[in-house]
Amino acid sequence: MNDGRGNALGTASQAARDAVERATWRLMSFYDPPLADLDQAIAADPGWALPPVMKAGFLLSLTEPALLAEARGHLEAARPLLAQATPREQAHFAAVEQVADGRWHAACRTWDEWLLAQPRDPLALQWAQLWDFYRGDAPGLRLRPARALPAWDEADPLYPCVLALYAFGLEECNLYPQAEEAGRHALSIDARVPWAVHAVAHVMEMQGRFEEGGAWLRQHQPHWAEGNGFACHLWWHKALFRLEALDAQGVLRLIDSHLSGDALQITLQRVDAAALLWRLHLLGHDVSAACAALLQAWPAGDGEAGYYAFNDVHRVLALLGAGQVAAAEAWVARCAERALDAAEARRANHAMAREVGLPLQRALLAFGRGEPDAAADALYPVRALAQRFGGSHAQRDLIDLTLLAAAARGSRRALGQALLRERLMAKPATPLTRHWMDALAMT
Repeated sequence: MNDGRGNALGTASQAARDAVERATWRLMSFYDPPLADLDQAIAADPGWALPPVMKAGFLLSLTEPALLAEARGHLEAARPLLAQATPREQAHFAAVEQVADGRWHAACRTWDEWLLAQPRDPLALQWAQLWDFYRGDAPGLRLRPARALPAWDEADPLYPCVLALYAFGLEECNLYPQAEEAGRHALSIDARVPWAVHAVAHVMEMQGRFEEGGAWLRQHQPHWAEGNGFACHLWWHKALFRLEALDAQGVLRLIDSHLSGDALQITLQRVDAAALLWRLHLLGHDVSAACAALLQAWPAGDGEAGYYAFNDVHRVLALLGAGQVAAAEAWVARCAERALDAAEARRANHAMAREVGLPLQRALLAFGRGEPDAAADALYPVRALAQRFGGSHAQRDLIDLTLLAAAARGSRRALGQALLRERLMAKPATPLTRHWMDALAMT
């Protein structure tokens, strides 16, 4: 039996096949978690290896160390079934196991090698894109779907999802007109593709089109705001557009309604909330109570510190925003201990933390201790390396924003003015940029 794209499946059960097809669509569209569909597939064919592998991959994609044991359990359930699995399913098992071991670069190579021969594998495209994103591999985000797309049929229900992957990769490679065209085309085929909405929102963010960006998200809001796991991040984008307009009250309303409390279920969502609160903190708003509330629901147990540098940095932002400098120093020390552990060397995060995460966290500590010149001096060299620890250009912009705030508070005015000149070459002066121009006495 094959799936809808001709990929061989290790099952003879139509019910199991259909459930996995639904789960694959959910993975790529974010409409409800795929776990219930995968449980149905397992019930229909307990001997099929792919559904438990997909459960493991989904859990690992959330970047939650607390879910690592459960993900490994699903892999162990699949292991004795591999003898009857197809080569594709064996490749996915190998890649997901590499992710579980923290070897993210190896996992993406495994998926990449499989896609060279089988470009119509949606799971490989989706998962490789996520871990390209977590690793900061912008060329991979663009080139892998570019190699695959010509082999796809536009009539395939998953084609717009793959096109959306390509659109985001184009945007992260600064190919903005092409990215917007691809994202809009994906949505013209199927309006229920939030990754395409997301890609175009990124284009508008990078080009300073904040009013148009807010309207874009409102236009598509009926399709992403309810029942979609990506909604929190798109609310974050909506708040970024309001922040670019210096509408702090609008940002706070969005945080209260969509980026706080029960709306934050996983660390990826807490990261967005912390990033917004930090941006408000840089503008002089008191967000200490909101940061403290955010931290109360943010796990900090064994295995959390040093699992993923990008998430670690955002926890430091929340701690500093809450005024908990000593707790932030302790967190950084825990991350450093893990980054110096030779046993961790094969994990992708080992290099990410040493090269970017820890230097950035230490620079933020200097800022939090009221040492703006030390913070600016430490932040400036890190910004050139920041892509190596993942996230998007829009997410990593908080480094430049912190640099601008440090320059405005200390004596590194020339550095701040240079950053603003660079910013003005990239996009028109927005109210937020003008705020920093005034703070740095830049005419």
